[in-house]
Amino acid sequence: MIWVYLVLAAIVATPLIIEATRKPMTDKARAQAPGQFAQLSQGITHYQWSGPENGPVAVCIHGLTTPSFVWQGIAKGLVRMGFRVLVYDLYGRGYSDRPRGAQDRAFFLTQLNDLLKDQGVDDDITVIGYSMGGSIATVFAATHPQRVHELILLAPAGMRALTGGILGFAARTPVIGTWLMLELYPAILRKGLKAERDNPTSVPGINDMQEAELNWRGFVPAVRASIAGLLSEKLQADHEKLHQEEVPLLAIFGSTDNVIPLSSVEKLKHWNSDAHIQVIEGAGHGLPYSHTVDVLEQINSFSQQSD
Repeated sequence: MIWVYLVLAAIVATPLIIEATRKPMTDKARAQAPGQFAQLSQGITHYQWSGPENGPVAVCIHGLTTPSFVWQGIAKGLVRMGFRVLVYDLYGRGYSDRPRGAQDRAFFLTQLNDLLKDQGVDDDITVIGYSMGGSIATVFAATHPQRVHELILLAPAGMRALTGGILGFAARTPVIGTWLMLELYPAILRKGLKAERDNPTSVPGINDMQEAELNWRGFVPAVRASIAGLLSEKLQADHEKLHQEEVPLLAIFGSTDNVIPLSSVEKLKHWNSDAHIQVIEGAGHGLPYSHTVDVLEQINSFSQQSD
């Protein structure tokens, strides 16, 4: 019977050992990173500016698993429109630090507010959020509507709470949930990336760069913390406040998105009847990099109307 216990112990220990032996994010690892770094209240944040220094500021917030490189194609287009573009890595992703603990709305708002203060960004901001970044952008705009010139959401989360399925269970459940996330999530992410590998993209090598996030210690725990935190919220009250405050809002969805269903469109219309909503035919959840030209056309048209 001893061998049975040894096998069980090995099974339990393996994902924990793998996580412990993943590469830590260090100064050496950051040496070749583009952009700059800011020491903020919760840790080091990696960020990058592009575009004319006197242009209107557009802050781009990425999603759950794909760091700021997801914006490469969109950022180039925004620069051509005259924007001064700021992209950054959320904690737990890319070249930013991996602080432990909850990743709820307060956590993400603190990082964004800290970074804007550090960079001297005040008001009249165009805020663009993708997927979970759409939730962060929504919460920021609802909290500081006077600071936001316009809000642009791409395949945004927040129309429903992510509490079901194996990932929801892993995020809500102490101890065993941590083990399940470490054991199962890498395969889930790789499967999704494999399905997208042949899709067109404005970000060369994006699938490989996404998968490489799994090599870094703290990435999977950060995903779990976000699912248990901000992604467990339905943002109805925030969207209703945006409607009340008359914050210009463009939301773009993909018609074949299997992460953010098209039912989200009707919910958003119900919460904010003034929202400008577009659906890009044939686009999945990766629409910022798979349908970059279409997204930029919608942003350009919307921005011209809201000026």
